[in-house]
Amino acid sequence: MDDQLRALRHSASHILAQAVTRLYPDAKLAIGPAIEQGFYYDFDVEKPFTPEDLEAIEAEMKVIARERYRIERFELPREQALETVRSQPYKRELICALPEGEPISFYKQGEFTDLCAGPHVDHTGRVKVFKLTSATAAYWRGDARNQTLCRVYGTAFFTKEELQAHLTALEEAAKRDHRKLGRELDLFALYDEGPGFPFFFPKGMILRNELLAFWRQEHKRAGYEEISTPLILREELWHRSGHWEHYKDNMYFTNIDDSGFVIKPMNCPGGMLAYKRRMWSYRELPVRMAELGVVHRHELSGALHGLMRVRSFTQDDAHLYMTPEQIPSEIVGVIELVDRIYKVFGFEYRVELSTRPESYMGEIATWDKAERILEDALIAKSVNYRVNPGDGAFYGPKIDFHLVDSLGRSWQCATLQLDFQMPECFELEYIGPDGAAHRPVMIHRTVLGSLERFIGILTEHYAGAFPLRFSPVQAIVLPLTDRHAEYARDVFAALQDAGFRAELDARSEKIGYKIRQAQVQKIPYMLVLGDKEEENGTVAVRSRSGGDLGAMKCCEFMEKMRQELNIT
Repeated sequence: MDDQLRALRHSASHILAQAVTRLYPDAKLAIGPAIEQGFYYDFDVEKPFTPEDLEAIEAEMKVIARERYRIERFELPREQALETVRSQPYKRELICALPEGEPISFYKQGEFTDLCAGPHVDHTGRVKVFKLTSATAAYWRGDARNQTLCRVYGTAFFTKEELQAHLTALEEAAKRDHRKLGRELDLFALYDEGPGFPFFFPKGMILRNELLAFWRQEHKRAGYEEISTPLILREELWHRSGHWEHYKDNMYFTNIDDSGFVIKPMNCPGGMLAYKRRMWSYRELPVRMAELGVVHRHELSGALHGLMRVRSFTQDDAHLYMTPEQIPSEIVGVIELVDRIYKVFGFEYRVELSTRPESYMGEIATWDKAERILEDALIAKSVNYRVNPGDGAFYGPKIDFHLVDSLGRSWQCATLQLDFQMPECFELEYIGPDGAAHRPVMIHRTVLGSLERFIGILTEHYAGAFPLRFSPVQAIVLPLTDRHAEYARDVFAALQDAGFRAELDARSEKIGYKIRQAQVQKIPYMLVLGDKEEENGTVAVRSRSGGDLGAMKCCEFMEKMRQELNIT
């Protein structure tokens, strides 16, 4: 989002707040930033806003825009600033949190004044094209211990055409919502009895297991060995790794035999112990250990969102241990693996180099060295990237891969983190060519990221119409009438014996209804069987995407599927 669009959307959020204060004078104002898809503002109101309320607020916003109020910036000293917002407790809290001596700026438009750092457009008339999209609950400052607020989302653009394109994209996204499709296709669901803990049903498990089989195939090809480490490990381990200091608020804890244990939020410390189990020679490096480890992270309830943000998920981690000389080639190997896997699903992606965060382990010189190594590898591979300052892991800089789905949305999934710190914390060693012990260097990396989140992304990317390899049901057999049921059972058995995932719909329903049902279930192929097919020993093939493909022998159809699956 460029600066002009950010200013427009930020100004729209102030117009929203002004409209709310006109219609609901007792509303308390929190914050209202511009965001990637538009803007929002948080309000403390007696009851949440309804869709009808949003219509009234939007109408008042249009009045404010037509009034073309100048948007004027001014600064006040702390005491005067506090007096200005005396009836707004959230604004007072924000002012009290500012460092002493820092300028406290406000923006005024008509009768409305708001604490704000800006920037804004010059007058409200600039904000002509906008739409309020939803209202939801949000915690003040994202903390579940704080007051629940009403968050109103909206978006703003410079032209009506841009807004309409955005709203159309939102409609398409709603149709593809993985939570909706997960229920309709009987793949997965989340229940109030386990908030943030997904349930996968039989068809969802087929999709999940096919993804895992593909993952294992590609990792074996790339020279990885699979390990598994415990779900619960002693608290001391997490002090040693640095997670206790840097990640404690996101961890779950338990006591066993009067000792503190942690339910792992990450697989890394267990991976360290797996490496440390024996001494390695430099001739054995690099060692590439991959793990499909279930991790648990304490996410705020307000942040949970289907499979995209959960509290328990499978992380497709790997930890690579190498000599310093092997670092460049191992980084390139990870980049190539990510590229190869994402291309299978038709994903394009963009790349970010994330540098040293504010809270970090180790020495700055080591960080600078690690950042240079990552940057050199990206340049050597001719990868276009942008720098994301301060967003590295606490133990090392990283390369993040943001895949782009069919709606143009970006999702951060794969990551590669270069780590000189944890080998020191865990005193990892290998024997070098000089016969002495040396410290290896580590790469932490994921490709799919959270498996659950990746399934959610795939579901929306394909709108539930998964490629043949990953479709829970690959073909469904549809007898035209009851008298074709025996032939249908023979075709169904042949498909199953050949290893294809097939279903038989022998219900006494009209064939048109059964075809529509199969299409709703996004099944790639429908095999319709009537008198002609039974007489000729053929199947009438209908494709999910291509319609009627005509009649063919069952063996010919299976060969077609094998070719599509690239099975020889």
